[in-house]
Amino acid sequence: MYAPERQQLILERARGRGRVEVAVLAEELKVTSETVRRDLTALERRGFLRRVHGGALPVERIEMEPTLASRRQHFGERKRRIAHRAVEELPTDGTILLDSGTTTQAIADHFPRDRQLTVITNSIAIAATLSEIDTVALYVLGGRVRTRTGAAVGEWVLNALDDVCIDIAFLGTNGFTVARGMTTPDQVEAGAKRAMAAAARRVVVVTDSTKAGQEHFHRFAKLEDVDLLITDTNLDDETCEQLDATGMDVVRT
Repeated sequence: MYAPERQQLILERARGRGRVEVAVLAEELKVTSETVRRDLTALERRGFLRRVHGGALPVERIEMEPTLASRRQHFGERKRRIAHRAVEELPTDGTILLDSGTTTQAIADHFPRDRQLTVITNSIAIAATLSEIDTVALYVLGGRVRTRTGAAVGEWVLNALDDVCIDIAFLGTNGFTVARGMTTPDQVEAGAKRAMAAAARRVVVVTDSTKAGQEHFHRFAKLEDVDLLITDTNLDDETCEQLDATGMDVVRT
C-alpha cells in the first residue's frame, strides 16, 4: 500500500473513531510504528490531524467535548485501576471533593465504607452513588447542570467553594501538557475546576494517559498547582520525567 492510500485510511479511521493510536494502526496496516508516525506527521502538516500522546485526533473533533455517556465506554479498566490507586489517597477522616467525570465516578464506585468522610461534589451521578453510603456526609454543589457532563457549574458553585476548606480535591481533566498544564474545552466548567483547586489544601488529578499532549481552550490549573497526577502505565517515561521536574508527583498504575 502506498503512503497516500495509507494516510487516507488513517484519516478515515480517525474521523470514524474520534482518535487513532500508533500501536493499533501499525498492527492493522501491517507497517512499523515509525511509518505510522510519519503518516500522522504528514496528515498534521496538511491540517487534517493533531498529534497527541500515542496517536492523533481529527482536527474537527478536537474541541468537540465528549458526552459523559460516551466517555464511560472508553478505557474502563484503566479508570478502575486509577480509581483504586486514588482511594489510597483518602484520609481516615476529613473533607474531600470529587469533580464530575468518569474517572472520579470510578472513585465513587469504589468508595470505602470504613471511615467517616465529608464529600463535596458537583456531579449528580456521583452524589447518587455516595448517597447510599451511611458513613459519608454528602454535600452537593448547586448550580446549572451541564447535560453534556452532568456537572453543576456557574456562580452558585463558585460562591459555595469560596467558603469551604477542602483537604483533598480529586479533579478530572480533558487534557494536560507540560507547557500548558490542565485544560478543558468549556469556560464555565474550567471556572468550577479552578475554584475547586483553590479551595483545596491538596490537589490530585486523575486521568488516563490518552489525555497527555491534548490542549483545550481553557486552562484551570498550572502543573505547579497540582500535587499528584494519577494515570495509567501507558504514560511514557519522557513525559513522566518532564512532569516530575515541575515538582508534581506522578503515579502510573
